[in-house]
Amino acid sequence: MSASLRNSFFIILSILAIGIGACNFKNKPKQYLIGFSQCVESDLWRKTMLEEMKRELSFYPNVTFTYREADGNSEKQIKQVKELLSERVDILIISPNEAEPLTPIVEEAYNGGTPVIVVDRKVLSPLFNAYVGADNYQIGKLAGQYAVNLLKGKGKILEITGLPKSTPAIERDRGFSKAIKDQPSLQIVEKVNGEWYKQRTKDQLAFLADKYKDVSLVFAQNDMMASGVYEVFTNKGLAVPKIIGVDGLPGNAAGMQFVADKMITATMLYPTGGEEAIRTAMKILNKEEYKKENILQTTVLDSTNVRIMQLQASKVASQQQSIERQQQMLEEQQKIYKSQTTSLYILVFLLVLAVALGGFLLYSLQLNRKINKKLQLQNLEISDQKNQLIEMSARAQAANEAKVNFFTNISHEFRTPLTLILAPLEELLNGGKNQQNLSRNLNLIHKNVIRLLRLMNQLMDFRKIEVDKMRLRASENDLIAFVSEIMHSYQSIANKRNIDLRMITNERRMNVWFDVNMLDKVIFNLLSNAFKFTKDNGFVHLYINTTDDGKNATIKVQDNGIGMAEDVVKNIFSIFYQGEYENHKGSGLGLALSKELIKLHKGSISAKSEKWKGTVFEISLPLGKEHLEKQDMVERVTSPLVDYEDEKVYTTDLEVRQTPNSDIEGIKKEKEYSILIIEDNADLREFLKNRLATEYEVLEAENGSSGLQQSFDTVPDLIISDIVIPEQDGMSLVNIFKTDIRTSHIPIILLTGKANIEHQIEGMKNMADAYITKPFNVQFLEETIKSLLSNRARLKEHFTSELPSNLKTQTVGKIDRKFVSEFTSLVESNISNEEFSVEEICKIMGISRVQLYRKVKALMNVNVNDYILNTRLQKAKYFLQHEELSISEISYKVGFSSPAYFSTVFKSKFGVSPKTFKEK
Repeated sequence: MSASLRNSFFIILSILAIGIGACNFKNKPKQYLIGFSQCVESDLWRKTMLEEMKRELSFYPNVTFTYREADGNSEKQIKQVKELLSERVDILIISPNEAEPLTPIVEEAYNGGTPVIVVDRKVLSPLFNAYVGADNYQIGKLAGQYAVNLLKGKGKILEITGLPKSTPAIERDRGFSKAIKDQPSLQIVEKVNGEWYKQRTKDQLAFLADKYKDVSLVFAQNDMMASGVYEVFTNKGLAVPKIIGVDGLPGNAAGMQFVADKMITATMLYPTGGEEAIRTAMKILNKEEYKKENILQTTVLDSTNVRIMQLQASKVASQQQSIERQQQMLEEQQKIYKSQTTSLYILVFLLVLAVALGGFLLYSLQLNRKINKKLQLQNLEISDQKNQLIEMSARAQAANEAKVNFFTNISHEFRTPLTLILAPLEELLNGGKNQQNLSRNLNLIHKNVIRLLRLMNQLMDFRKIEVDKMRLRASENDLIAFVSEIMHSYQSIANKRNIDLRMITNERRMNVWFDVNMLDKVIFNLLSNAFKFTKDNGFVHLYINTTDDGKNATIKVQDNGIGMAEDVVKNIFSIFYQGEYENHKGSGLGLALSKELIKLHKGSISAKSEKWKGTVFEISLPLGKEHLEKQDMVERVTSPLVDYEDEKVYTTDLEVRQTPNSDIEGIKKEKEYSILIIEDNADLREFLKNRLATEYEVLEAENGSSGLQQSFDTVPDLIISDIVIPEQDGMSLVNIFKTDIRTSHIPIILLTGKANIEHQIEGMKNMADAYITKPFNVQFLEETIKSLLSNRARLKEHFTSELPSNLKTQTVGKIDRKFVSEFTSLVESNISNEEFSVEEICKIMGISRVQLYRKVKALMNVNVNDYILNTRLQKAKYFLQHEELSISEISYKVGFSSPAYFSTVFKSKFGVSPKTFKEK
């Protein structure tokens, strides 16, 4: 190799190395150093703050984090902050131990040009960039307001404060005192300095607990001190007062768990702000807009919401673990990418080397490049074709799934009216002679035949449009008169429901070319939707005008009904889209068909809506006839403009139901069993109610949420539920009922139009007791109800006797067996406690009085108080037979207040006195 060639080779290598280094330098992000000074780390709340910071920092690989912990010593923290400033941190985050001593060092850092973020505790100066933390004054005030409501404005309060000079302790005390200031019957009898520590609180309170054992409530300024209060009162055997803490952290030894375990009454959620502090720091470093005061939201956690918050916290932790796993995968991918990049650089280097050393291969190399380029283009074409095929396949699959879902749901739409036709017909065929029932059943049959007719007409019209068989037959007509005639069909409905129905227009006459048979379907459909989703005493207004340029006629249908969400409005005219609004679900055809009919007129239709603020549909039709083909026009129609069939089809569903109650009201006898019907179709719900009300007390619910609430409030003997219902479907309801101790014993019948075996299997897996498909035989339903209630009655007899320890019958749910076992064990263990009551059972088992009585009655067929009394007497019989005890001793041993009362009850139950029984 010649000297010139060697020089050229080294020049090429140098240029390549410089270029690679420049690329790496260019892509390298700016590095930052964040310093964090923590006042103390020994408590769980502080550790959680640090963990949140580290978790958020994982998203910023260009940030280095340095940390100092002062162990509750203000002088030590000042020294540590100076060390951080000497390390030239780009931003300082500080949680001051005490406000006054730490203020000068914060001002020094700020004035020296270092951005400062103060978290949790404040300083006595505005010289800092941002504050992140909750409003401790508001937290104290919220705790005080909760205490006022809890104690109903009367009682003695003991307050456990934090470090006296720290701003959280000062502000929480001010807020709490302010909240109870106007309550003369509430008195803070003592303020104990717990310095934020549990052991310090226990040491201080140990000398005061006996003095204030009549205190009604203890407010501890954090949860750890609150748990210390609980332990002191418990260890001393004193009645534990109501305890309110602050922090509300998740975890086994934190505030949420304390509330769930009923160690404390409530806790004020106090977010740590770790993640928010890091995010604010990055905004400051990246020169982005930020807020100086970042106040974190808080709320009260007590027994009503702590379980939900624990579940949310668990979910967040699970999601965080998932994020960390994904980050690990990303890091692995980055390692692979770096390795591949290095390999690429080596290949490029070798390629340049080969070019430098192999000049004689230049021609072949160029030829190879041309071939590779051609292959690359071919690969790109193949890749594009492949992507197009994948996209087309995905669209076809989505369209097919939409059609399958649509026809599944439309079959369900058919099954409900078929049920409401078949069931009344069977009742008529079985010889029903009640004239009122006859009229009601015939009206029900007529209404649902009209409903089926509407669905069939819409399907047929849409099919005609799909195969291009529907032709426009437009004629010139007065649009004002046409719309007025349609509105007349709705006038009686509007009067009954006090809905303001009116037309608003500046025109007396407006000649427009349109197909009367098509446009009346569109107007009828829009008016029907407006009436369906507008509540009584609302309004439905129609506006007919011409556009400013005089080229189009516009029809607006406006209502003040429930409105639609933004995602529903976007898809409202899509075929097969079935939006759900409140308790109504569309068939997925009406508006899509309306759009196609307006398109045949060369017009347009649009919708604007806002949830709970009403809806506006606007139709635009071209004026004149230049836009129409000759074959699309006919002479003026001589028949009535509005089709009578369309009038009946679209207005029948809206007619106000007059429910004949005389046959139900005439039955005044008390029913033995109650049945809850959860069904969104009002006609079917009313029919079942009328059919079952002669034998059962019938309750109704029109959606899943209402059914769930009624089940817990009334605890019925049997539940009948549809699967496809608004707000919460039937399958999830069954799962909730069967896993909740309050309702696990209730038999459930799923009554649905989903007839596939897969749906039936799913229903049985969710522990439904029966699965009946629509249309169904009403007699079969009635016999199913009787069978399930009869089985439940035999179950009661089973539990009335002594519960075997090895009970394994499959007819009793695991939750019910556990309930009976806990109940009987609780009664046995308190047999000698004369103050043992139903209220104590409810408190220990976590169930209301009404639910306890209903549950025991349903499973054991006995009153709770009777069971306790019988258990005491049976135990007394045992002692009289086997123990050498006096009558007085036995009476106290089985929980009677006096021997005389015991003898009276014993003789009333067994016919002999205890003394006579013992002698025999």
